[in-house]
Amino acid sequence: MPKMKLHSTPLQRSIFTMPFLSDRIKQTGENEIVQMFRLSSGPREDTKKLPVNQRTSRKNNSARILDERFIRILKIFKWGPDAEKALEVLKLRVDHRLVREVLNIDVDVNVKMRFFKWAGKRRNFEHDSTTYMALIYCLADSGMFGDMWKMIQEMVRQSVVIDPKDLSEIVKLLGKSKMVNKALSLFYQVKGRKCKPTASTYNSIILMLMQENHPDKVYDLYSEMCNEGNCFPDTITYSALMSAFAKLGHDQPAIRLFDEMKENGFHPNAKIYTTLLGIHFKAGRVEKALDLVTEMKDRNCAPTVYTYTELIKGLGKAGKVKEAYGVYVNMLKQGCKPDVVLINNVINILGRAGLVADAKKVFEEMKLYHCEPNVVTYNTMIKALFDTKTSSYEAFLLFEKMKEKGIVPSSFTYSILIDGCCKTNKVEKALLLLEEMDEKGFPPCPAAYCSIINTLGKAKRYEAANELFQELRENYGSSSSRVYAVMIKNLGKCGRLDEAKDLFNEIKKTGSVPDVYAYNALLSGMVRGGLIDEAYSLMRDMEENGCVADINSHNIILNGLAKCGGPQRAMVMFEKMKRSQIKPDAVTYNTLLGCLSHAGMFDEAAKLMREMRSCGFEYDAITYSSILDAVGKIDDEDPTHQAT
Repeated sequence: MPKMKLHSTPLQRSIFTMPFLSDRIKQTGENEIVQMFRLSSGPREDTKKLPVNQRTSRKNNSARILDERFIRILKIFKWGPDAEKALEVLKLRVDHRLVREVLNIDVDVNVKMRFFKWAGKRRNFEHDSTTYMALIYCLADSGMFGDMWKMIQEMVRQSVVIDPKDLSEIVKLLGKSKMVNKALSLFYQVKGRKCKPTASTYNSIILMLMQENHPDKVYDLYSEMCNEGNCFPDTITYSALMSAFAKLGHDQPAIRLFDEMKENGFHPNAKIYTTLLGIHFKAGRVEKALDLVTEMKDRNCAPTVYTYTELIKGLGKAGKVKEAYGVYVNMLKQGCKPDVVLINNVINILGRAGLVADAKKVFEEMKLYHCEPNVVTYNTMIKALFDTKTSSYEAFLLFEKMKEKGIVPSSFTYSILIDGCCKTNKVEKALLLLEEMDEKGFPPCPAAYCSIINTLGKAKRYEAANELFQELRENYGSSSSRVYAVMIKNLGKCGRLDEAKDLFNEIKKTGSVPDVYAYNALLSGMVRGGLIDEAYSLMRDMEENGCVADINSHNIILNGLAKCGGPQRAMVMFEKMKRSQIKPDAVTYNTLLGCLSHAGMFDEAAKLMREMRSCGFEYDAITYSSILDAVGKIDDEDPTHQAT
């Protein structure tokens, strides 16, 4: 580029003679460009607030402020011969500090990459780990993960010294960009160059594996860490390991680690206690979990909102609704602010227990804690209203309020509403909701179809149910085994047993496996059709195919035997049930009582009633009515009881 010529007379001149810059110069204005090279006593007002890369700024607090004129040149003309000339004019020496400062400026990342490559070609200059890391951060922040990985590879190829701290940072960046295998490969490559990983480095790898859902690889890394000799696990390591074991369902290793860390003098933090709470509650060890809460208090370890969530959820699952709600109330008194996940769990527990008034109170109080309900919150509340048979009008008011708040209903929202309508015999409304669901672009939801098909079947609208089933099959491809089960039950009820069998066999052809509901539906149809032996055979096939018969399966067969096979066969099956893992329930006893009464076996019936009561069961109104009818018939047939 020609040198700038100075004239004694005030002639119009061009700062840069390169043609491609002419348009840019016209836009910028001559006076402004001249101002760039005019010395000033302090930073210009318009450069005082130039944005910088905050991450690099924090890493290098002693960084000098680049000459604002150079920054403006770089921002306007990007990197090229003109910016290079500006460096010379301003006598800025190219060293590691300058490179870091340039990479710290808020300019386009491609400008930074060109400058970085130019600097690397300068005589007597080589990039070090600080300059590479500065550019790697820039690329990561810009989402240019492919270029970031190339720069990391170049850094390794150039034999730049990478210390454990930099290795930890690189691993974190690769983990966030979903490059888990690359991170592991790099870790072992750098480690092989005599970089001694610290506990922090190992923790970065372990945390990355956890975040990217690779808990199976964590323990191997932990073992390797312990074998280093000079690298010992800390609280972060233990926390990650216990989380990994919890995810894998390995309770005992997690508990052993918890004891080990305390023996080694480490104090468990709230996150570790929360992990252990989840493990104990999942295994049904409620008392053990509560002992941990006491231990937390004794150690002055304040529970977090996540700890309270795990505690409330665990108590609710254990059926301790009052205690779970008590924890929530106490948490508020302690000043711990709830989040939406915790509140959703509280509402769900209260709703399932039928405590709708309390659930509504918690829902209404959310605004006091500046906690906005989400789609899960509304779904949980709507379901609670339907499940407790509260007015469906109130449930739909909540649905409308949800939409007014700008919260988009999910397919699960519609499924809840449809199921609620079906339970309250509003099948036409359910069909309208199904149509609305389709208009909103939701894919066909088997659960919603299942509810409507089941309700239509109960109303003996078998053709309408079949039409809806065919619609689902056409639109969804293959229905779930549960939907097939409902349709098989409907066909059995209306005497179309051959079609029911065909549908049952179709489940296998679609690649699915019939579940216990599908088997029970066909068993019910067979019993209804008087095919007791065939039903018995199907139940044997069911268990041979790995599907365990439940109490309903046994009660269906028992009901068939009671009606068609006579009391003796029914009694034989009843005795077998008592010796098996499937114990008789109230339905079993009532079925058999009815059978014995109709057969006139009143002594046996009386004995069974005593046994039934000793087991904590009561005979229902239908059974009692059957016994009275049977007694009445015998009285009518016995001449000694006839009126004279």
